[in-house]
Amino acid sequence: MNKSTDFIGQPIFTQLLSLLDQSIIRQSIREHKANRCYKRLFLWDHLVSMLYGIYTNCTSLREIQYGLEVCQGKLNHINLSRVPPRSTLSDGNKSRPAKVFGTVYQKLYNFYKHSISDSCLKLTVLQRLYILDSTTISLFKAILKPAGRKRKDGKSKGGMKVHTLLNAHTNMPSFIKYTAAALHDQQFYKYIKELPDYSIIAFDKAYINYEQFDAFTKRNIFYVTRQKENAGYTSTEEFELPKEAQHILKDERIEVSYLVNKEEIKQQMRRVALFSAQYQKAFVYITNNFELTAIEVAAIYFNRWQIEVFFKKLKQNFPLTYFFGDNANAIEIQIWCALIALLLLDVMHKEHKSKMAFSILVTIVRLHIMNYVDLSAIIETYKQKRKRIKSTAHPNRFTQKITPPAFQIKLKM
Repeated sequence: MNKSTDFIGQPIFTQLLSLLDQSIIRQSIREHKANRCYKRLFLWDHLVSMLYGIYTNCTSLREIQYGLEVCQGKLNHINLSRVPPRSTLSDGNKSRPAKVFGTVYQKLYNFYKHSISDSCLKLTVLQRLYILDSTTISLFKAILKPAGRKRKDGKSKGGMKVHTLLNAHTNMPSFIKYTAAALHDQQFYKYIKELPDYSIIAFDKAYINYEQFDAFTKRNIFYVTRQKENAGYTSTEEFELPKEAQHILKDERIEVSYLVNKEEIKQQMRRVALFSAQYQKAFVYITNNFELTAIEVAAIYFNRWQIEVFFKKLKQNFPLTYFFGDNANAIEIQIWCALIALLLLDVMHKEHKSKMAFSILVTIVRLHIMNYVDLSAIIETYKQKRKRIKSTAHPNRFTQKITPPAFQIKLKM
């Protein structure tokens, strides 16, 4: 038999929970009085039970209860004195405010945001970049109002919209707000209050609002977005185009006008037009930043695709298709816990500089969550195997002359 030396005195679940600093839990409890009137379900027990259900892809509270009960001999590793009954968990999901879990996520993000930062970003300006977008999670119509127009067949589903402000330097949300899916995306603007000066926000055309753009400019916040095809404007000044970037078609200062309380307001913007050889069409961007180069403006909007990758990463690895409650509060708690689970795994993934696909790491945790296997040793073993495979496949790769490819901007629609 093969003997492994990758065993450790704690299950994988305990290794992940060790990343949850207890001071964060205590601060969240004090801020929201989270344990008051919850003598049978403390916040830690509630959070651990929900994280177990998310990591193991449980479909009901019954599965969470029975799964934990089988692990009776290992509950002391996760500081769980007793397994919460499903009725107690159900009551907790219904009555404990979801804001408590949101506070835990926010404090956890602030604690680890420097260790999960993406050092691969080449433009220093991207360290100030935030990406704004939303994703809709389908729910029963009885819970929340559906989005869009009413369907003729009457089969429209309700939905919860997850408005997300993603930090491009960490690829993790720095701020999240839940609303009914029927609420327009621009309603999220009023919640964006705490942004550093000279931050940059990138978003798609659904968020275009000239009045809000003026507010951003007054707050020393820059924006980059696509211009609508039917937008009206007046060109007031054209800037010199860089000779090395022939795909830049136009770089100009424009003036747009709009009405506020029947009064005409004029606003200065910058308009950059670029031709994409990949899609054989022109893309037009508008911004209030006149210091960046035209190439940087296009590159900033190109990085907006990171938020789509994040939504895909969340929904594919922690599928929100089964919910542990039939009310809005329970669903919000589950989404917050899914984000906490994603953040803990991302910290483990980034701290060890793992080359392993994130989905493989999620699968290992799901299948061996209560096994006494050192997760960091598994990651390191995978890295060593990758090195051996590469050295075997390319024995002379260090002697080969590599010519770096020319810089190209590839845009995603």
